[in-house]
Amino acid sequence: MNMHALRISLVQGATRWHDAPANRDYYGALVRQAVGSDVIVLPETFLSGFSNDTRASADTMDGEGVAWLRALAIELGAVICGSLAIRENDVVYNRLLWVQPDGSFAQYDKRHLFRMAGEHTRYGGGNERLIVELKGWRILPQVCYDLRFPVWLRNRRLASANGGMDYDLALFVANWPAPRRGPWRTLLRARAIENLSYVAGVNRVGVDGNEIPYAGDSAVIDPVGEPLVELGAQEQVVTVTLDPAPLLAHRERFPAWMDADAFSLDPG
Repeated sequence: MNMHALRISLVQGATRWHDAPANRDYYGALVRQAVGSDVIVLPETFLSGFSNDTRASADTMDGEGVAWLRALAIELGAVICGSLAIRENDVVYNRLLWVQPDGSFAQYDKRHLFRMAGEHTRYGGGNERLIVELKGWRILPQVCYDLRFPVWLRNRRLASANGGMDYDLALFVANWPAPRRGPWRTLLRARAIENLSYVAGVNRVGVDGNEIPYAGDSAVIDPVGEPLVELGAQEQVVTVTLDPAPLLAHRERFPAWMDADAFSLDPG
């Protein structure tokens, strides 16, 4: 499948703490600034903030949050993605939803749970990567702490005759605190360089209900680690057009994948 230019919008906002109706109004207004985009990316847990009070704030797959997100994708004719706290039976997941313009969706449950905040004791973890396709691009959506784990994110050559890679763009939705902004910025670049891929990361801004500050630093990084756009610490919606030509030329010119170590990943 031929790859076409891809318009991606980063929605960097100050999530309201434990207030899903307010966040639907707030992020709905921001998302509508991105009319004409192919993909609109929201932060991690954008309807609640990153909170371990999961019993109080978690939605269900047939709840208002998912229905609102599907309606918004249909309204704008774009893919919208971000993560929500979702309860299934007695387990709560930090679940990324990839909602398509017809309202259908795919989902990815965050694999790496942030133990330093106790996330691993209150959330269930996923064990399957999600790769979606759009306009000829293969896209890997991930959630926050996943960014630190290069084995999980390793991009490998496809066996198919088209000679492509597992993915062409990795997306990270995050609530990454300001004191660790250095690793956030560095790891986005590292993941792009080592995986011969574009990388986009969307973080929140403001201060949450636990008095944790967020510096934003949302960005789109090209396959050689150079930023196409870097946001500051303010509310902002920015759209970038990704060109497949530099990506494909770089992979042809610098085929580091040919020297990669073979391995298999234990899904447990």
